[in-house]
Amino acid sequence: MAEPSLHLKKLEGKVAIITGGASGIGEATARLFSTHGALLVVIADIQDEKGQKVAESIGSNNCSYVHCDVSDENQVQGMVEWTLKTHGRLDIMFANAGIFNKSPQTVPDLNLSDLQHVFSVNVAGTAACVKHAARAMIDQGIKGSIVCTASTAASRGAEVRTDYYMSKHAVLGLMRCASKQLGEHGIRVNSVSPYMVATPLVCNNLNMTVEEAEASYPLPCLKGRALKANNVADAVLFLASDDSSCITGHDLLVDGGSKI
Repeated sequence: MAEPSLHLKKLEGKVAIITGGASGIGEATARLFSTHGALLVVIADIQDEKGQKVAESIGSNNCSYVHCDVSDENQVQGMVEWTLKTHGRLDIMFANAGIFNKSPQTVPDLNLSDLQHVFSVNVAGTAACVKHAARAMIDQGIKGSIVCTASTAASRGAEVRTDYYMSKHAVLGLMRCASKQLGEHGIRVNSVSPYMVATPLVCNNLNMTVEEAEASYPLPCLKGRALKANNVADAVLFLASDDSSCITGHDLLVDGGSKI
């Protein structure tokens, strides 16, 4: 990745938290944020070994790893408080952590225990990140940016994975409510909705290699192209930076025209 010139660094001096930052979209975003001059990127995840390796590879001067299970609000609060205590501010929250079940989860056979597990991370976990980031930004008087990872699943139905689709619909509702309520504090809240990306989580659940997953899910209207984590990271950078200073309450599709 080419180093942007100093005047093109879009996050100069910013402090950002990225949940689910140890791999996939979160990792790609952490690397991009660092390249664009972020003072500190806090990678939060439950994959300790991976998260620590990513932080070390980015560099200890501007990247730290914190263990955080977002389904536990106390851990989310502790992560935000640690960031404030250690680095004095919080400018960007990328609430990216998410999961889905391997089971098909059709409505007639819906397992509510599995549904609650998905919701504990994708919905409650995202809400906890938005809540505690908002409180920190309000207390500091910082006109920050909060970005949530939704999905193309957030605006359509499906024949399987009902619990996952429901959870991503809820993320959009959260984002839209938060953008309405936090705008008076100058805090912007948006979401990014990617099409299928062959992340380690996705490939593991589909029992496919990256190459197999990308071949199975090409971008609908862009022949010969598959969505990469870096493509989504570029969209998150836009929403996190001042390039989108007048954009809030927006769900940015990164889907290769899947709805055309």
